[in-house]
Amino acid sequence: MDLQKRKEGADPKPAIPQVWTFTTYFCEGFPYSIIRSVSTLFFRDNGVSLEAIGLTSLFGLPWALKFFWAPHLDRYGSKRQWLLIMQIMLSGLLLLAAALAPLPQSKLLIGVVFLIGSFLAATHDIAIDGYYLEVLDSPGQARFVGYRVMAYRIAMMAGTGIIATIGATWGWALAFGGAGLLLALFSLYHQRYLPHGEAARLPLTLLLPRPKTGRLIRLTVIAALVMVALRLLVQTSLGQNLLLPAQKFLLHIDLTAMLSMFLATALIVIGALRRKIKAELSSLPDFMPCRVQTKLIPSGCKEWLRHKGDAFFSEAFFSFMEREKIGPILAFIVLIRTGEYMLSSMVVPFMVDLGIKNHYGWISGGIGLPFSIIGAMLGGWLISKYSLQKMIWPFLFAQNFTNLTYMFLALKLNNFILLNTGNSLTAAIGSNNLLAVVCVHAFDQFAGGLGTAVLMVFLMRLCQPRFKAAHYAIGTGLMSVSGLYAGVLSGFLAAWAGYGYFFGISFLLSLPGMGLIFFIPLTEKQKKEVPR
Repeated sequence: MDLQKRKEGADPKPAIPQVWTFTTYFCEGFPYSIIRSVSTLFFRDNGVSLEAIGLTSLFGLPWALKFFWAPHLDRYGSKRQWLLIMQIMLSGLLLLAAALAPLPQSKLLIGVVFLIGSFLAATHDIAIDGYYLEVLDSPGQARFVGYRVMAYRIAMMAGTGIIATIGATWGWALAFGGAGLLLALFSLYHQRYLPHGEAARLPLTLLLPRPKTGRLIRLTVIAALVMVALRLLVQTSLGQNLLLPAQKFLLHIDLTAMLSMFLATALIVIGALRRKIKAELSSLPDFMPCRVQTKLIPSGCKEWLRHKGDAFFSEAFFSFMEREKIGPILAFIVLIRTGEYMLSSMVVPFMVDLGIKNHYGWISGGIGLPFSIIGAMLGGWLISKYSLQKMIWPFLFAQNFTNLTYMFLALKLNNFILLNTGNSLTAAIGSNNLLAVVCVHAFDQFAGGLGTAVLMVFLMRLCQPRFKAAHYAIGTGLMSVSGLYAGVLSGFLAAWAGYGYFFGISFLLSLPGMGLIFFIPLTEKQKKEVPR
């Protein structure tokens, strides 16, 4: 107690929730915008094909799989420690990208940096979401949801507006360097003023590699280096002669995407079988709340669970699945953002090929930002006033209707797309057409704010108190699965069908998710289940 009083006397007064909610969620959205959105502008500006840009959606893999390691953040250390560590590491990676940008092989090297950064950023997101749920009570969580969405949208606009403009105008070394320094400044602020909201359950040092873990890590690194070497080999003339029959296969195989789909499918199967599993629960004293008998769980798995002590990992996943209508809930989470992800993957290349890349920064930051803030704040207010059940359908329909507005815009301006694609000297599209682009983008950001608010509230209601970080990560991770595949597919679809028809197809692919709204629980009874 005395030690705690001394610390409180020595430390500065912590920031109020309105401030730290804004700063932490700005820091959550900012790396995401650099890795997932600004990177597409960087690669397209450096001549990368649409097909390859579509493949950069694989940067989203960690967000699809983050539930796999989220329980570690609930069990080891504190969420505050995790988010500070991740912010420093992300800042260092962005500064590394700035140093690599002038090099001849910058596209490949920065691609590797962003892939590593995506894992750090996904872990950073888990920590911030868990911190928010841990520090605030249930009324506070609902009260500040508008701040969360607003800060996240501002961060996205800062990345796609300010950083993108700097990169397209003054060079990408300056852009990535500025992004790294900005994140470092926020990290220093959080180190000093972020409240200490929870105590560490187990020390972080327990996660340091042990002898067996160290061997596993070394084998994994060796395997990864072998795969990278093979990828580079097949792109050389020698590799093409030696591995010509297998070249196409090696270049297009995507084991990580297959793995994410396998994990998502496994979760859905577990949810479908949850009653059968629960009916056979019995004698595992260390496994709560589920006690697994031998029919569905092999004896080897049973011994493994017993060996794991309190089986924290298993409990986190099974407790998420132990709810009514879990099948429709999982399907809704996976499918609801398919159309939005496909649209967002191709908006930046669409602007570049339209010939307005130099306008994209002010359109995104000066127009998109205020409309996204209005949408987020209005969405939170309407949900609190009229309930999630009444607002979810119109909000999500507005979010996906933007795909149709982009379709009409792309079809109208198709001649400019054909004229300006790949040309360094672009033809002006005219003030009226530029105004149409601005209006469509403004509506897109406004509707996106509405949709993000409603989905955030829905996911928070799925969290149980003991597994706040894990359950929120499972929800957001599953929501990213469709984005992973939609993003990869989007480049090939856009190249094949053209931007106009591609945006129309993306709207059609959003309909299954919207249809599931009628089958998921959204009643007032579920509101009482918000973690307290």
